Amino acid sequence: MVLSAGLTVLLLVGVVVGVNAGAADLSARTVFTTIASAVGWADKPDILTYHIVVDMRLPRVIGAIATGCGLAVCGAVLQSLTGNPLADPYILGISGGALLGAVAVIAAGVSIGGFLGFGAVTVAAFAGGALALLLVFALSVTRTGTLDGGRMILAGVAIGQLTGALSAAVVYFADRDAARRVQSWTLGSLAGTRWESVPVTVCVVLLLCVVVMARARFLDAFAFGDDAAATLGINVTALRWMLYSVVSLATAALVAQAGLIGFVGLVVPHIVRLLVGPAHAVVLPVTMLLGATLMLWTDIVCRGIVPDRELPLGLATAIIGVPVFVWVLHRERSR
Repeated sequence: MVLSAGLTVLLLVGVVVGVNAGAADLSARTVFTTIASAVGWADKPDILTYHIVVDMRLPRVIGAIATGCGLAVCGAVLQSLTGNPLADPYILGISGGALLGAVAVIAAGVSIGGFLGFGAVTVAAFAGGALALLLVFALSVTRTGTLDGGRMILAGVAIGQLTGALSAAVVYFADRDAARRVQSWTLGSLAGTRWESVPVTVCVVLLLCVVVMARARFLDAFAFGDDAAATLGINVTALRWMLYSVVSLATAALVAQAGLIGFVGLVVPHIVRLLVGPAHAVVLPVTMLLGATLMLWTDIVCRGIVPDRELPLGLATAIIGVPVFVWVLHRERSR
């Protein structure tokens, strides 16, 4: 309870700081007044201030919260389903498929276009991630129709290697501008988050959280094996198909929107389990809060740590995530 309350306060403070942070120097009072004016509770300020706060910074803050929450939850669920502590949202090859889709569109010079507020690169990345997921499912399903966690990991690694090689080949033959844009996308960023895409992203994460929280007790049963779960009346095959599908498609949607942001889905669940234990009814809500808080504050740091330049989000999460993960491993070994 204390941990959740502390994370909630830190998240709310991050929202205020995140909306206030940026090149334009705005006071906290101006920010609050501008946000209030967006819902009709105050008079609108000048159009430039309104655009900066409401149209640019606020959707980015909401996007960071949703992305961090979603990636962390996906990692926690996949670690439980596969029984692999090194599982993260990208272990099933989804990130490789998303990368190939994005690279193909960038190299081809396809215009922004748009679908449900998303640009061509985002749509192609989601399609590539979904296609990679279908290939992994096809390679992992057994004759009885079940999904084997070990085979899924192997298939995900294989698909990831294949799509990575194809992406490298496309970049190799593309022009320099396309290669630069591909590099920027792979490093991850929330700078392009706008209101047109925020509702879809938030709905995806909300659906993900509702589905996995409703199955928290069943996820606990998987820790004792499929046979033990089946004795509790769980349809193991159907549950695995449903959870793998929901988590994987949510991952594809988040990667398509924000690019490749590593270590959040790997490190956050481990930290939470170390602090609150293995019960998913507790692990999942705390994971949501910690993932959202970590992503929001990391994005804030990325915007301000280098003068006149924004640090890539994926680079920052790796710099933070690696030492933290080493610390978690050391703590678990010493227990």
